[in-house]
Amino acid sequence: MRKFNLKEEYDSLISNANIINLMNKIHEYKGKQSYLLDSKKDILDTLLNIAKIESTSSSNKIEGISTTDKRIKEIIVQKLEPKNRNEEEIAGYRDVLSLIHENYKYIDINKNMILQLHRDLYKYAGYTYGGKFKNSQNYIEETNELGEKKIRFTPLSPVETPLAIEDLCKSYNELANNETCDLLVLIPIFILDFLSIHPFNDGNGRLSRLLTLLLLYKANYMVGKYISIEKKIENTKESYYEALEKSSVNWHVNKNDYSYFAEYYLGIILNAYKEFAIKIDNQENKKMVAYDKIMMLFKENVIPIDKAFIMSRFPNLSETTIERNLNKLLKENNIIKIRGGRYTKYKWNK
Repeated sequence: MRKFNLKEEYDSLISNANIINLMNKIHEYKGKQSYLLDSKKDILDTLLNIAKIESTSSSNKIEGISTTDKRIKEIIVQKLEPKNRNEEEIAGYRDVLSLIHENYKYIDINKNMILQLHRDLYKYAGYTYGGKFKNSQNYIEETNELGEKKIRFTPLSPVETPLAIEDLCKSYNELANNETCDLLVLIPIFILDFLSIHPFNDGNGRLSRLLTLLLLYKANYMVGKYISIEKKIENTKESYYEALEKSSVNWHVNKNDYSYFAEYYLGIILNAYKEFAIKIDNQENKKMVAYDKIMMLFKENVIPIDKAFIMSRFPNLSETTIERNLNKLLKENNIIKIRGGRYTKYKWNK
């Protein structure tokens, strides 16, 4: 039977030059994470809502489960009830994703947790196999251009599966409690083993991506909350499957090479951090442009002006943005409030 000794796999990867390079770059971005999470909360709320939609949509699309963009937003943002089987599975993913976002600190990595997340993934669909390990041998297949299928990988048998998941979680937790171990390298090892066990009749891919986020958050890599890692996997789906296939060769006899999958996964995480930094900067620039425009308007007008006047001059700026910048100008003593209530006006104070 396949053995799970993640320490050996970890040691084999931690000396890989490409992996060390990726780790160091991710650590640089992570070093700025605390500051961004504390000081950019208004921007983060916007990014969080976008990422929820993209993550739920992309992770399901990878498995051929989809609906219209309009319905995706309604199901995720408005939490409307699903109308068909695809939407039932999308709604299940939405709920598990929210659970992980809000409670990751309190979710333990063990067999029962994995079963519970799988059960919740199918709570709207009502399938009897939700929350239960597979009851028949499954296979990972590929289809060629002629539509012909061939078996690419044979996962563990149903009999072996429960113990394998227990051993995998136990080995991961032992290393997770070791402060000398960088979980950034350990996470893709865990995910590859999970996918190779393929413990469920259905939902293995989607659950693996949810587990990826859970493990990253517990290790304090929070980028997946604000930039959709699932979307990045969807956009590089061919590379994802290629790396998975290369790293699963000889997996059954503990002689597989995890580096292909680990490099792919770390590359995705690094790319997400890069995009995170760019989006924060872009949002900051937008706010600075609005601030500068409004301040210049006050400088150009001797008489007091109100919010309606500002909105008429800058129709592309939202009312919330204008109010935020007015408050900022007031706090900085750059403008003076002339009249309160419905007809509040302001004038330049320099």
